Amino acid sequence: MQLDPVILFFLFGLAAGLLRSELKLPAALYDSLSIVLLLAIGLKGGEGLAQQALLPLLPQIGAVIVLCLIQTLLAFAILRGPGRFERADAAATAAHYGSVSVATFAVAVAWLAARGIAFEPQMAILLAIMEVPAILLGIILARGIRRETDWGKLGHEAFLGKGVTLLLGGMLIGWIAGPEGLAPIKGVFFDLFKGVLALFLLEMGLIVSRQMVELKRSGPFLIAFGLGMPLCSALLGLGVGTLLGFSTGGLTLLATLAASASYIAVPAAMRLAVPEAKPAISLAASLGVTFPFNILAGIPLYHWLASTVNRG
Repeated sequence: MQLDPVILFFLFGLAAGLLRSELKLPAALYDSLSIVLLLAIGLKGGEGLAQQALLPLLPQIGAVIVLCLIQTLLAFAILRGPGRFERADAAATAAHYGSVSVATFAVAVAWLAARGIAFEPQMAILLAIMEVPAILLGIILARGIRRETDWGKLGHEAFLGKGVTLLLGGMLIGWIAGPEGLAPIKGVFFDLFKGVLALFLLEMGLIVSRQMVELKRSGPFLIAFGLGMPLCSALLGLGVGTLLGFSTGGLTLLATLAASASYIAVPAAMRLAVPEAKPAISLAASLGVTFPFNILAGIPLYHWLASTVNRG
């Protein structure tokens, strides 16, 4: 099986990091790449939404919110029970796994596009929606509902963070402009998407290499959790997507979103709300185990499962 070039870029970055190479991307370039990726995903989703009604999306939005909450509670129960994690660490890590990874979604979109597999345009909206519920539930699991919690500040971080803002902004622009209006900027945001993703994944490989020390320190349970939780979540995502009547491509993306774990929005929110939680633990699992597993093996597996479900 031939690996996609974007995956090879990730493996290159991972190998360079593990070998302690001096290779690194400037922080400003990494930020710029993430902005282009988020806007491109939003624009593509908005372009598709311009050609369909929005009211039927409400049940789908409700369903994915419930999905995120179930995933967070399941992860918390596993980490507190068999894992014997401290409450704050279990809640913070569970929030990572109840939320989503934009990078994993981008890889899945590129994987489907390379094979000519279509999917529902509203997946970008669901991606943005799924960023938030796990953050709020994770805070409640860690601290309860306390007066001293600055919910206004946390709400701003959750709902108006960079990722959600760029996704929703891109979708709004794509929805208003439509396919014809977006044609002049297609070269930047659509044609260059895979090249931008390749550079982004190169940096992700370097970042993942830095999580290996914490994985060694945390032991086999965290590795097992980082592999097992996405598989459980993917099955939940497939179930929800089947109930919603998604296509094979849509099922693949929803399973991938469910299986992914946040490494941007959730850590930022948890730093504010649950400062006693150790971010090294949650990032070691989400970045060191789950992210590589999903982009190397998970996405093809989820597509195979989605194809099997839709054939049945």
